[in-house]
Amino acid sequence: MKCSLILFSPTGGTGKAAQMLCSALSTDIQVFDLTDATLDYAGFPSEEGGVAVVALPSYGGRVPALAAERLQKIQGNGMPCVLLCVYGNRAYEDTLVEMKDLAKGCGFRVIAAVDAIAEHSIMHQYAAGRPDAADEKNLKEIGGKIAEKLLKSMDSSFHIPGNRPYKKAGGAGLTPKTTSACIKCGLCASECPAGAIDSGDGKSTDKAKCISCMRCVVKCPYGARKINGAMVSAASLAIKKSCSVRKECECYL
Repeated sequence: MKCSLILFSPTGGTGKAAQMLCSALSTDIQVFDLTDATLDYAGFPSEEGGVAVVALPSYGGRVPALAAERLQKIQGNGMPCVLLCVYGNRAYEDTLVEMKDLAKGCGFRVIAAVDAIAEHSIMHQYAAGRPDAADEKNLKEIGGKIAEKLLKSMDSSFHIPGNRPYKKAGGAGLTPKTTSACIKCGLCASECPAGAIDSGDGKSTDKAKCISCMRCVVKCPYGARKINGAMVSAASLAIKKSCSVRKECECYL
């Protein structure tokens, strides 16, 4: 069975969790990277006998708007679909419900939903090193259960936690700035999913476009993209209580 992984993973955590889950569903995994603005959405294969996995991070309890916009360009044509929401150990709130609505709107038949944890993309002390070996074991076990369901049932009436209407999307996040270590190589601009960094000087960032995904921070080989340390410290303190207890992967069938 072919697995078509529709992925939005700017810093890699969602991608790691997705590969762990998908490996239990198929050895034939094709990735459709929603961070790539040049992606050929018409090329998505929805042939009979395959399964789609939509793997997205939770940003403030919602689906990232850019990921939602690009996902809606894909046609599922009744293909069975598994949802994977990945969050930084705080809470995913309405993300899975929103993902289900988006997937159904694309024509997918949602047969399972999973939430998993990855290291927080901004406050790295939360869920540090995750997904880890225990997560991999859990996700592969969950993948096995989903594979069994695919052979028996396409029921999509199961309950997913979350609210409709969804919580209000957060406002402007933390926008990384360029330090003096920048050599204007342009890598951050070419890697930015939102096209928020000026490709000419490689330094200027359009705050209106920036989605605070932190990809530029992770990708810069010179450590020349930074976010305000004082703001990160304040945000870390605000969510400390909800992030301090380890949360585990969950599955809804």
